[in-house]
Amino acid sequence: MLELAKDFELVREKYINVIENTPGMEEYARWVCGLHPTDAMLKSYIENNEMYFYIDDGNLVGMIAIVMHQNDDYKTVAWERELKNDEVSTLHILAICPEYQKKGYGTKILEEAIELSRRNGKKAVRFDALRSNVPAQKMYERYGFKFRGIQKLYYENTGWADFLFYEMNIDNGA
Repeated sequence: MLELAKDFELVREKYINVIENTPGMEEYARWVCGLHPTDAMLKSYIENNEMYFYIDDGNLVGMIAIVMHQNDDYKTVAWERELKNDEVSTLHILAICPEYQKKGYGTKILEEAIELSRRNGKKAVRFDALRSNVPAQKMYERYGFKFRGIQKLYYENTGWADFLFYEMNIDNGA
């Protein structure tokens, strides 16, 4: 189940663990301690009640930021429907603790994120992923997210890189 994460040090420690102990991190997600996710980013998600832990049987198995809007930079993507920024939730920095990877927890977190978005009246869930993050893309597509486009974006941890955008309509309005 998803629980709001309030402890910055614990959130930071768990992301560092994921970055340092996930096979293929350099190739797939390219997260780098201090560059992505940044401390400021994590603190902002926590302060805005957007950071969640996924807890299973008392164990912290993963984390995700669920933002109940989209930023204007998402407006340039060819989404299935044109929605207002506040009609959409966006998912960020989904991570599974290394000892729980490849056990279906990514899908469970997606299910909970979609349900939370639905309860908050959102019409769609959207996110982006690095083109090189093929394992994540396969999970998203298996779950039913639709590919909507590619944009070249610059981030400190990736440099200029292609990001793929995904969407799932959740209000039966499509």
